[in-house]
Amino acid sequence: MNETPIWSHRFRMADLSRGPVVLSLEADSATRDSLASHLGLRVIKSLVAEARIRPWLDGAEISGRFEALIEQESGISLEIFDQVVAGPLEVRLVPAGSPNAPDPEIELDPEAPDPPEILDGDIIDVAAYVVEHLAVEIDPFPRQPGETFEYVSPQDDDSPFAVLKRLKDDNG
Repeated sequence: MNETPIWSHRFRMADLSRGPVVLSLEADSATRDSLASHLGLRVIKSLVAEARIRPWLDGAEISGRFEALIEQESGISLEIFDQVVAGPLEVRLVPAGSPNAPDPEIELDPEAPDPPEILDGDIIDVAAYVVEHLAVEIDPFPRQPGETFEYVSPQDDDSPFAVLKRLKDDNG
C-alpha cells in the first residue's frame, strides 16, 4: 500500500539521459503545516532544498543540501524558540533487479557508506528524500543555544534507607 506523500517532487529517471539535473525545492505554507504535524513539530517556518541528480552506475545519485527553520519547545525551560535544521542530501538509487543492489544476506558495516536504495519503478520523489533527511536531523530533545541542564540532587533524602541511617546515627 503506497501512502500519498505530504510533499512530493517527482523526477523521471529517463530525464537523466541528457545529463545531471539541478532542482531547487521550496515547500509552500500548506505543505509546511502538514509536514510539521506529521513530524511532531510546532511550526516549520521555511523548508528549502537544492538537489543535484546525476546518473550513478545503473541508477541515480542525489546530492545537495536542505535547510529548514523550525519552531521548537525547549526541553529544559519550555520556552519556544526558532532552530535552523540543515544538512546534506546524499542518496544513491538503483532499479529493482540491478546487479548493484545490496545483497540482503550480507552483514552491513556501520562505518561504510549506505548501500543504494531500490527504486520502485522509474520515478524518484526528491521531496520525500528531503523530508526523510530533515526528520533524521531534528533534535528530539531541543534546547535553546547556550541552555544547559544542571541536576540538583534533593537536600532531604527521605528514602527508607536514609531514615533508618538517621535513626541509627541518632541512637548511636
